Amino acid sequence: MDKTLYLVNLYDYYGELLTEKQREYFEDYYFQNLSLSEISENRNISRNAIHKVIKETENKLLNYEKILKQYSKSNEIKEIIKDLDEETKNKIEDLL
Repeated sequence: MDKTLYLVNLYDYYGELLTEKQREYFEDYYFQNLSLSEISENRNISRNAIHKVIKETENKLLNYEKILKQYSKSNEIKEIIKDLDEETKNKIEDLL
């Protein structure tokens, strides 16, 4: 899986565990597709500081997954339930 897609998926699971600043910079970079320079300019903060926070955020997301494994468990469950009837499958997916 592409690293960017993987990080965005982890953000869906663990984004609420991040600080507001980490969420904002991550969203600017990954969702708004802004460059480090653009984020830096928009927020009047050095490019290096933005880079540092984004890397720190990526590492936090990876570490959360390493410890909690919510994303990988969810994928395993989806693989297991794929052959169930639609109604049961949908009920389980709603819980995920």
